[in-house]
Amino acid sequence: MRRVNCTVLKEEADGLESPPYPGELGQRIFQNVSAEGWQQWLQRQVLIINENQLSTADPQAIELLEQHMLGFLFEEGELGSIPQGFAPRKK
Repeated sequence: MRRVNCTVLKEEADGLESPPYPGELGQRIFQNVSAEGWQQWLQRQVLIINENQLSTADPQAIELLEQHMLGFLFEEGELGSIPQGFAPRKK
């Protein structure tokens, strides 16, 4: 198993098997984010999509998600934290 210094977990962890995203950003994720870190992002992405009622068919929504992705995975920009006003549903 390939190991990476994960920017999300802040420790060495098992890497992804292949780039999870197209292009240069996908390569950067592949080299710097662990499989577990990527799973954490996928869970956060669902929360962002649901809270903001985004359509993944909308290019502006994709751009917003990429900004959140950069914030979450690499602490770049102002996005990436839990959406403002988010409160988990009580069961």
